Amino acid sequence: MARAGLTPDRITAAAADLADEIGFENVTLSALARRFGVRDASLYSHIRNLQDLRTRMAFLAGGELIDRIATAVAGRAGKDALTAFADAYREFALTRPGRYAATQIRIDQSLIADSPELRRTAEITYGMLRAYGLQEPDLTDAVRLLRSTFHGYCALEATGGFGAAREVRRSWEKAVDALHIALEHWPREGTQNHD
Repeated sequence: MARAGLTPDRITAAAADLADEIGFENVTLSALARRFGVRDASLYSHIRNLQDLRTRMAFLAGGELIDRIATAVAGRAGKDALTAFADAYREFALTRPGRYAATQIRIDQSLIADSPELRRTAEITYGMLRAYGLQEPDLTDAVRLLRSTFHGYCALEATGGFGAAREVRRSWEKAVDALHIALEHWPREGTQNHD
């Protein structure tokens, strides 16, 4: 085991790399042990089980994703921030597919409160949306709209789901433009339109 230099962080990073290569769902403890040249049992001194490994991968990937987004949105507001956020999200999803898949798993609620990655993600995402004048419960609704739009678009793009001749990037830009308009004209909770 000493020759492999196993630590929980090193195992998690290797698992994330493997996920990018072969797909998140295809990562097993056996495949990971082979990568390190050790027996499966050697990993259990550092990782409880496959679910523990997947949760660690989710936190690692979530931290990497929000680091990219934070860098992209720094000093920006409104549409510029939304565009930078969206583009960083899409780039991560398309270039780090295994890591991105890890960010989509359900995590045990008892672990979420202690996660600096998830707290930072919420702070940056909600901060960007507050620039649109949104408050709860509209903030949560807007986050869900952005996440579902970004995820759906990236999932379709990654699998070649867009068959029309129009460049996929142009459609992405239009989708972000449409989200910006929706956020600027958000139907606030508790207000009524009297037009």
